[in-house]
Amino acid sequence: MKNEAALGAAELPDDMVAGRNAVMEALKGGRSVNKLMVANGSNEGSIKEIIAIAKEKGVNIIYLERSKIDSMARGIRHQGVLAQVSPVDYVELEDILQVARERNEPPFIVLLDELEDPHNLGAILRTADATGVHGVLIPKRRSCPLSATVAKTSAGAVEYVPVARIGNVVQTIRRLKDLCLWVAAADMDGTNYYEADMTGPLLLVIGSEGHGVGRLVKEQCDFIVKLPMVGRINSLNASVAGSILMYEAMKQRRSS
Repeated sequence: MKNEAALGAAELPDDMVAGRNAVMEALKGGRSVNKLMVANGSNEGSIKEIIAIAKEKGVNIIYLERSKIDSMARGIRHQGVLAQVSPVDYVELEDILQVARERNEPPFIVLLDELEDPHNLGAILRTADATGVHGVLIPKRRSCPLSATVAKTSAGAVEYVPVARIGNVVQTIRRLKDLCLWVAAADMDGTNYYEADMTGPLLLVIGSEGHGVGRLVKEQCDFIVKLPMVGRINSLNASVAGSILMYEAMKQRRSS
């Protein structure tokens, strides 16, 4: 009886969908699906159709041992498939540019290069809302997607800051440069951030927690900015560094 009661009380996190019908509806209904998790050996019946639709939509598919799926499902009947969904819908890059046009402001966009920690992403979204950022770009691969943890950490900012998932980061940067955006990356080998001109159309690139901005991405940037440090720690948390730079950009843009 105790096990049955626990099973009946089990609940999935807000950003998880379990079971073939529920996952199929999430995919067909246009809901933003971050990734699809399929139990190894589950390829019969509707599973094939679910996988095909996910591939068509560019959803990341991960195959796991059934015991892992069981653990993640928390006792909910999953039929060999789970989906992690976004708490809000992603937008397109053009939608972010349109926000800037509607506000009659030069675009101010933040690109997160392989940022993987959901708490950092949530904190960055919170600051982005406070500093007038028009939207945030996150790569589809090797980056933290929007999730329930991100939404909670953002303190509601996820509802107000448009987020777009992009494919190739370098190609996206080149496209934005063609649209006359200046591209600045945060890295320790740059000039002091307060000496840089961040008043015009700007794409601000913030790197991952452990590796910073990738070499190929850095090569595409117009200038590199750093936060001078005099202590013994040689780096800052990604969300802290990003917040300082976003506020500097806001200050310059408001006073220009």
